[in-house]
Amino acid sequence: MQMSPRELIGIWVEAFNRRDVEGLVALYAEDATNHQVAESPVVGRQAIGEMFAGAFATAEMVCIVEQVFEDGEWAILEWRDPSGLRGCGFFHVVDGQIVFQRGYWDKRTFLRIHGLDESEA
Repeated sequence: MQMSPRELIGIWVEAFNRRDVEGLVALYAEDATNHQVAESPVVGRQAIGEMFAGAFATAEMVCIVEQVFEDGEWAILEWRDPSGLRGCGFFHVVDGQIVFQRGYWDKRTFLRIHGLDESEA
């Protein structure tokens, strides 16, 4: 029996908080797209893994779930982190894998919180 989108997002959050790139990548379809709107879209499981590895090397990130909503093949994750950053993610799940993800968060706030160069925003 395949996981529901809501169940898959629960596993995604656990892997994210462990900084488990391999565990995260395994949840995506081979040709998945991850589009964090503050960045260019990333296409393909390998590129998504590289994106997560780079992000985890840059900043300490924690995803605290506020809400998860499910509608058919879609799950919506509303989250926050301990430093006050908030955002949401939309996940399209087909056959137990993420085929598309779009995330919304404020890049300038992220950079400021982590002491990174805000000119990249």
